[in-house]
Amino acid sequence: MRAVQVKAFGGPEVLETADLPDPVPGPGEVLIEVDHVDTIFVETQIRAGWGREHFDTEPPYVPGGGVSGTVAAVGAGVADGWRGRRVTAFVRGGYAERATAAVTSLTPVPDGVDLRTAAALAHDGVTAQGLLGVTGVRADDRVLILGASGGMGTLLVQLAKARGAWVVACARGGRKVALVRELGADAVVDVSAEDWPETARAALGGSGADVVLDGVGGELGARSFALAADGGRFSAHGAPTGGFAPVDPEEAKRRDVTLFGIADAQFGEADVRRLRTAALEEAAAGRLRVVVGRVFPLTEAAAAHRAVESRQPVGKVLLKA
Repeated sequence: MRAVQVKAFGGPEVLETADLPDPVPGPGEVLIEVDHVDTIFVETQIRAGWGREHFDTEPPYVPGGGVSGTVAAVGAGVADGWRGRRVTAFVRGGYAERATAAVTSLTPVPDGVDLRTAAALAHDGVTAQGLLGVTGVRADDRVLILGASGGMGTLLVQLAKARGAWVVACARGGRKVALVRELGADAVVDVSAEDWPETARAALGGSGADVVLDGVGGELGARSFALAADGGRFSAHGAPTGGFAPVDPEEAKRRDVTLFGIADAQFGEADVRRLRTAALEEAAAGRLRVVVGRVFPLTEAAAAHRAVESRQPVGKVLLKA
């Protein structure tokens, strides 16, 4: 089968297409004929050698975790009824034409949802649903979302609005600002303006956000912390800038701001299935719009990583196996 390998840590050029043996499902596993592959920013960072204190990945390896596809074969102990079903799952080594997954990790794709959409929700549908639960977003909360035009940000805008929150969405540039406004944000702030925090505070009503969802990190994340209202909640779950938002825990304690980090966005298998199922059902019902900005062939994974790192596409960047 064709697969993409990271031969050494480095830039996108280290992603190379290779012919590898077809995987064989073991007991309790299925073989998935991969249709689409999710890409997330952290995969580009791992490929570059970032975060080695958190990730034990060593080249050569096949990157990628979230895929959608059709069950082509089942291993021992797996009901034959899974064969032929459309599913999405986390796998190890998803940048490939075929992958194995534990049957317990599978989420069936409902009728009315195509496999491209399912792949786009593989990671971000889980994390977006989970973050709103962890931070306790509820009706009438004022919610500030950084990175609102990205794959997960676009979902957060819609899901927070569905909970009845007042959503202030932050994006960069006219095209992205227009998208998040179209998705239902109550106010949109262009972070390319130096005074964006003042604009955001005014849109939040002057007293700050009950919940800040920071999927960006770095300086933008640090400046957004000042926009959290006293007694509010601040989630620093993204680091595409190269690091999570540097937040002073003593200041958070003084202001009674509850802090959440990337560890709070890690969910067990049962929760992953529950959260992903909920996201897929919202998409099937037409209540959740999934934005896919670019789709690259599997053999052009390097170009896909360049697109992700450029932050030019809106929404998700996917691979087609």
